[in-house]
Amino acid sequence: MNVEIITPDKTIYKGEADLVQLPGIDGSFEILNNHAPLISALTQGKVKIKKSGSENFYDISGGVIEVLDNKVLILAE
Repeated sequence: MNVEIITPDKTIYKGEADLVQLPGIDGSFEILNNHAPLISALTQGKVKIKKSGSENFYDISGGVIEVLDNKVLILAE
């Protein structure tokens, strides 16, 4: 799936991923390929992006996620 993490200043990440783990306001959750459409609020924490065995972490202080047609868009603070 295609993932983008965008802040008001710049794009932090843009590329493919197998799994995205996010800090939701009601707890942590994960997005995998072919996930159902979703819009959710995010809280402060780490976004984990896993691709081909490697993991990258990005700190955010809140934001919103939209999932649609294997595209994940994270608007982060």
